[in-house]
Order: sequence, then C-alpha cells, then structure tokens
Amino acid sequence: MSEPLRVCITGAAGQIGYALLLAVANGDVFGKDQPIVLLLLDIEPMMIALGGVAMELQDCALPLLKDVVTTADPLVSFKDVDVAILVGAMPRREGMLRKDLLKANAGIFSAQGKALNEVAKKTVKILVVGNPANTNCLIAMKNAPSIPAANFTCMTRLDQNRAQAQIAARCSVRCDQVSNVIIWGNHSSTQYPDVSHGQLEGGQTIVAAVKDDDWLRGDFITTIQKRGAAVIAARKLSSALSAAKAICDHVRDWWFGTKPGQWVSMGVLSDGSHYGIPEGLVYSVPVQIANQTWKIVDGLEISEFSREKMKTTADELVEERSEE
Repeated sequence: MSEPLRVCITGAAGQIGYALLLAVANGDVFGKDQPIVLLLLDIEPMMIALGGVAMELQDCALPLLKDVVTTADPLVSFKDVDVAILVGAMPRREGMLRKDLLKANAGIFSAQGKALNEVAKKTVKILVVGNPANTNCLIAMKNAPSIPAANFTCMTRLDQNRAQAQIAARCSVRCDQVSNVIIWGNHSSTQYPDVSHGQLEGGQTIVAAVKDDDWLRGDFITTIQKRGAAVIAARKLSSALSAAKAICDHVRDWWFGTKPGQWVSMGVLSDGSHYGIPEGLVYSVPVQIANQTWKIVDGLEISEFSREKMKTTADELVEERSEE
C-alpha cells in the first residue's frame, strides 16, 4: 500500500465537512488503495464539536484512515499536506453588505494562504469552496507565492452538477449521460451555465435534444443561478450534501483525470489569453485534466448571447477583486 496522503479540510465541523469526511476517508475520492491522514481545521469555538467528529471517524473503523488530527492552528493543519480543501468561510449574515463579507473572508483566506505558503508541500493541490469562492481563491493564491498558481482552483462543480441534473430530467436520461456542460465565471448568481457545446450519450447535442431555446436561455439559466438560494429557502440551511458530492467530483477528476473527449468546470486563474476573460481573475472555465494537470479547453465557438453572459460575470469578479 502507498504512503498516506495528507488531506486537510477546513471548516471540518460544519455541515459540508460532516457530509464530506466519510467519502474522503473511505477511498471514494483518492482510490480504494490509498491510505489517508485527515487534518481537520476549524475555529477554536468548534473544537469540542470537531472532537466529536473525530470520534465518529474512529468509530467508522475505516481501514484506509491512518490518523485524524484536529486543530485550530493552520500551521498544524497545513503541515506537509498533499491536498487542502478550504471549506470554512465567514457566512453572510442578515444585514451584512457584500463588501463586508468580502473583507471578512479576505482576512481568513490571506492568513490561510500564508500558512500554506509556509508549511504545505509545494505540490499541494488546493480547492477553495468557501464563498465568495473565486475571490477567496485569488486571495489565498496571492498570499502563497511559493506555490504554483495552477495548484489553486475554486469549485463550480456544484453548479455543473445542478445543470447536468436539470438537463437529464428534461431529456429523461441519466445524469451521467449528459456531458460537456460549462459553468463560466463566478460561483454566484451571475454565473453562466452554458449547454451550447454539451451532448447526451450517443452524440446528440443538448440543444437538439431539448428543442426549447427559450427554456435553455431563460428558466434553465436562472434555475441554476438561484439554486443555492432555493435550497436555503427550503432547508433554512445552505447546500451541504450536494456541495460535498461536488467536492468529491472536483478532486477525484483533478487526481485521476477527465474522460476522453469530456471536460469539467473549475475556477482557475486567467492569464488573459482565453475567451476574452480578463487577466488576473479566478474564473470558471471548461478544463481537461491529465497527470493531475488541468488545461483550458480552447477553440469553442462563443455566440454573442454567451459572450454577453460571460462578460457580466467577469465584471462582477473585477468588482470583487477591487473590494478585497
């Protein structure tokens, strides 16, 4: 059996962490022959609850789980880690302005970026989940200059999964029979779920299968953009189970690669050379992955409708960057 992977999960006592831990520790993400050491980070007031989570992990009697470390110190949790999944973030409270939320999270993710820079492996793969995920990812990246920028991604896989599920339901097919849906831009209500290059199993385009351009350009887009708010309205809590599943999908694909001819959506740093996306933003794009290295899918035809939607979400990210 190989050497244990050191995997850090922040906000580990929260809802998403609780839904995520078993899948990571049980081999569903990194493989059934990969031992795991879990390093669980949370804030000091959550340490008792986090201890309870550690007890439950022990009680699962998982053969791949070699150790569990619980801490409130990022220098401990990020020490020599191979993978860091940054879930913990300041939630938006009632009456809080968006710029105040950005400012509060800037402090969290700048500190975590500095800690990663100091003690993590330089090969560490970092997934930012805590919102606003794109800008939090950019902040962490800027504070970890010794770690390659390509090792930082933010999650838009939940949005991709939501979009695939809506198309699958509309076309009466399984979700895994829908491919190459794209999430462009920010993980926010300005994101652009784009199916213009998507296919069903067998090669039929999504556009041809749905046969309803008005729905694809209207209710479909707004459903995905507002899905998180709809879950909160129904549960009185934000998405946790679906977010944990999306984290697993994102990290598994980063680790093992994408299927031939298919791509997935990830928020990555723009160098300004793809699709007119401004340089210096963490922007969700279609990527293909091989040897644990992502590459942006180039050469896709972009309609005027899509270009406008892509610019709207880019403009929001530029604004967030200016407020960080």
